[in-house]
Amino acid sequence: MPHTTEDILLDHGFPGTRRGVTVHRFGPVDTAGARPKAYIQAALHADEIPGLLVAQHLLARLRAADAEGRIRGDIVLVPYANPIGLSQAVLGTAIGRFALSSGVNFNRDFPDLAAPVADRVLGRLGPDPTANVALVRAAALAAIAAWETATEADSLRKILLGLAIDADLVLDLHCDSEALLHAYTGTESWPDAADVMTELGCRAVFLALESGGNPFDEACSSLWWRLRNRLTAGLSGAAPPLPAACLATTIELRGRRDVDDAQATADAEALMRVLTRRGLLAGEVGPLGAPAGQATPLAGVDRVRAPVAGVVLYAVALGDTVAVGQTVAEIVDPVTGVRHPARARTPGIVWARAEQRYTAAGAIITSIAGEKPLAEEGSGLLTAR
Repeated sequence: MPHTTEDILLDHGFPGTRRGVTVHRFGPVDTAGARPKAYIQAALHADEIPGLLVAQHLLARLRAADAEGRIRGDIVLVPYANPIGLSQAVLGTAIGRFALSSGVNFNRDFPDLAAPVADRVLGRLGPDPTANVALVRAAALAAIAAWETATEADSLRKILLGLAIDADLVLDLHCDSEALLHAYTGTESWPDAADVMTELGCRAVFLALESGGNPFDEACSSLWWRLRNRLTAGLSGAAPPLPAACLATTIELRGRRDVDDAQATADAEALMRVLTRRGLLAGEVGPLGAPAGQATPLAGVDRVRAPVAGVVLYAVALGDTVAVGQTVAEIVDPVTGVRHPARARTPGIVWARAEQRYTAAGAIITSIAGEKPLAEEGSGLLTAR
């Protein structure tokens, strides 16, 4: 199909309000359900602005590629994924991470589709992995269509997941507070995701089977291994082949203030190279360069917390490599002037820190990528925040 634009309205809004999601679709004119399929969205956390600009640069390039006849797959782009969050502001401050009506994080609580999909495909999978993947995708779409939502936030989740659940590649564009470019993906998606991370220049990649809270990317990708585990539990014979057919990742486009055309242009060009390597665009991109960072377990991240409330003075910069016990920041008590050190629990690269220079006791101020787990898998590694 040629480039099309659709506005999908959310349900359950307040009286007198109607909000919608704009969806851009690119694909061949003569191919229904073209493969591969890529889904890209920006600013599910609506106050994370870099992705909004990158999406506009990407949209312009996709339009040009469409005019040149270069689109080979099915590409879905949602340039703003959260109209609810985009409309929220309190005293001039954008509040896009949480729904003000409920306090719920917009990138948590996506449904785990493994159970309803298992009910639909049980006994129907055969020896052909391609046919099995198609059957599971159809069942997932049907399960989402049958989901009866009760809130505007869940209506949004239903729309976004319905657009993405049958994709081969899902890229969810976010950002951190102050950060290097980094990403999250499923352990089963590595090293398949290495080309994506290398093209984007990710300085760190975090792997987990369950990161906590069921965020959007995980709802798309973990369906496959959760479903496989459910269908093979207690099975004595050979299990039907069921590959992990969706590579989904959350891409963190540095920090909140990293918003400029030059950087957004570079990020959009990197995404175009990813789409080309993955067969969605015709063209040549040359050999893949060296990775900018390494993949480590999400459970190995040291979330350094402030020991007391006070003024934050960072002792290390983003990109620095630190040792165990090294002081990464000092918290200055504004009453006594006493300085309280915050120390690293793991060696590794400093990849994120809080932009606010006044902190509450116990708040996360710095994040370090460690190579060995500090926490158990599935223990809420991302946290509700």
